[in-house]
Amino acid sequence: MGIEQQHQVFTTLNNGIEMPLLGLGVYNMHGDEAIQATKNAIEIGYRLIDTAEMYFNERQVGIAIRESNVKRSELFITTKVNNSNQGYDNTLRAFDESLKLLNLEYVDLYLIHWPIKGKRKETWKAIEKIYQEGRVRAIGTGNYLFPFLKELEEYASITPAVNQIEFSPYLMMKHELDYCRLKKIQLQAYTPLLRGKRFNDERLVALANKYGKTPAQIILRWAIQQNISSIPKSSNRNRLSENFNIFDFQLSNEDIAQLNQFDEKLRIVGDPMNMF
Repeated sequence: MGIEQQHQVFTTLNNGIEMPLLGLGVYNMHGDEAIQATKNAIEIGYRLIDTAEMYFNERQVGIAIRESNVKRSELFITTKVNNSNQGYDNTLRAFDESLKLLNLEYVDLYLIHWPIKGKRKETWKAIEKIYQEGRVRAIGTGNYLFPFLKELEEYASITPAVNQIEFSPYLMMKHELDYCRLKKIQLQAYTPLLRGKRFNDERLVALANKYGKTPAQIILRWAIQQNISSIPKSSNRNRLSENFNIFDFQLSNEDIAQLNQFDEKLRIVGDPMNMF
């Protein structure tokens, strides 16, 4: 089967490598579901796949990559060190295990999954070592809100290339967004669609009707136009296609400004500040 769509928008990370702005998150997918979702996504045109040790599906993602008809060099694969494996030596071992499960020679992006108290410095130092050895193309942080990012400045030799946090029109982390733009760190949004919890918002529905798109497509387009990477999760092929079909229209500046006013501090996942 051929690729249904070939459009994609890329961002250049602070170390010069390119990363697709839109990707697939595979949280809470297991077994054949994870394999099929990843294969379907690649076939549709996705090139960024975001997994994690914590998801217990790195092996399945690796299988899907090998069974796809797309060269490894054209894919951007992210994984993350699990909370229970943080610390210097543990992180080095965890990375080795992730590579083994994925059955890849390298990953494109390796992240600290959550900012675990008492282990952040040693974990970051291990990740810097992995990067300096050339086994990963870029490194970054996950769930690092502003205080964690400021703390990282005190001991990091390398600025993160990506900071992946929960972010949506309904959870506008403006402090983090401004900081990341200032430091040339790519902000990446997980749970950008809030698991559908605001798809009935009349303002969002009105925008969807205006552009002939779905609420999900409006939110994802809103992110892309502001150079915010997004990794919506779905294992449904139709939904995967819908989420990818956002490269044939543009929101007006006025409509982006309106979406930027939707913030209601709506968090779907736990607050990382509980770990500070």
